[in-house]
Formats: sequence, structure tokens, C-alpha cells
Amino acid sequence: MDLGAKLKGLRVLVTGASSGFGAHFAQLAARCGAEVVIGARRKSRLDALAAELPSLGAAGVTVVELDVTSAESVAQAFETISATGKLLDVVVNNAGISGDGLAMEQPIEQYDAVMATNLRGVWLVATEAARRWKAAGRGGSIVNIASIQGERVAPGIAAYSTSKAGVVHMTKSLALEWARYGIRVNAIEPGYVRTEMTDEMWETDYGRALIKRIPMRRLGLPEELDGALLLLATDAGSWMTGAAIAVDGGHLVSSL
Repeated sequence: MDLGAKLKGLRVLVTGASSGFGAHFAQLAARCGAEVVIGARRKSRLDALAAELPSLGAAGVTVVELDVTSAESVAQAFETISATGKLLDVVVNNAGISGDGLAMEQPIEQYDAVMATNLRGVWLVATEAARRWKAAGRGGSIVNIASIQGERVAPGIAAYSTSKAGVVHMTKSLALEWARYGIRVNAIEPGYVRTEMTDEMWETDYGRALIKRIPMRRLGLPEELDGALLLLATDAGSWMTGAAIAVDGGHLVSSL
């Protein structure tokens, strides 16, 4: 089964598309022939990505400035999307921040920022998409990007882990509520994946020690998330909703 072919012609929104996983997922959708909508706060980076996507095979590209923490920004982005073409078919809820810091030392403003982006942002985008699909009498697919930290914990990332655990539970709750409307809600839980933002860390003693705890003894690559995303986004996973798929080299099943 060619999962990529199943994305061809669909309209796909990727949030947090200015870098990292978001940019990668937008490129994946383009290579599959989807109509790609990219949203983030850093418009200059979005414009650079938008210029690249047609050459990869995108059926069309739309850029929206999007601050997922703002209900007004999310609503305006969806109005722009609606005005520039057909309804979305897939939403990849990817926008997120790390917010590292020990709990007793972390400023409450940083905690609030993590929750606003990682949890409130997912909620705002998902509910906005769902309301529009329901009003149109049609379904759609939402793929939330969670983390294995939503299942297990580690020192110094309590706020991040809490937010991602919330994303996992939100995914299941929304899936239950919206299944009757044909709206599927699933999540991917990436493990430690090599990206431009984390490359330097993996060359430190701390980073190398983390890699040794992964049963497969290596970091993941962004493209190793592609299969899970395509399964959940397309009708290849048409009977899947409320699922949270770990893609982590076996990290979640490792011994304590």
C-alpha cells in the first residue's frame, strides 16, 4: 500500500511549520502531492519554505501567520484558509515549545508559555477545525504531535511532560466526542529524534548517555515518523481514532 498516494490531493494544515518536525511534515505532504497549508509565527521562515514546496510536488501552498496560543489568531487563520480554497482534510497539530527547567526554579511565566503553546494551542486548533467540519457535514483527520514524555518522565522537563500528557489525554477525549461526526483524532509520540534544534546536545556526555538508554541505541530521524503520520492522516487508518503511537526506538518499553 502506497500511503503517500493516499495523501495526494488532500488539503493539509501543518502548525509550527517554520522549523523542525513542522517543516519536515510540510515537505512530506508536498512530496505526496497534497495541497499544503503552513502556519507559524515566523512568517519569513514560512515564506522560504513555501517557495520550496512546489518543486517537491505540492498541489498548492498557502501561508498563514498563526499564533496557536491566541483564539483570535487561530480563527483568523482558518478564515484565511477557507477564503483561499476548499476545507482542510487533515490537521497536523505540531506547534510546541520545550520549556526546560526544574519545577521549583521555573518561572511561572515559562510554565504558562509551555501550557499555552503545547496544550491550549492544540485545543484551539483542533476545536476550530472540528467545528468547521461538523458545520459542513463532513469529517477530517487531526494528528496531534505529542511525545514519549507524555507517558514517562525525566528530570528538568516537568512542565513539558505535563503538557504532552495532556495532549495524549485530549486526543482520546476528543476522539470519543467527535467519532460520530467522522472526525478522527490521533497522536504520534516521538522519542528522541535528531533535528536542527537538538544536534549539539547529542554530542555532549549527557546526550550520549541518553542515546545509550534507547533500546535501539540510536536517535531517530524525522523521516522515521513519516509512516505513522501518513497512516493516521489518510484513510489507511480510517478505523483508527483515539490512538497514540510511539515512534521511539523502543524507549517506552525500556526497563526503569
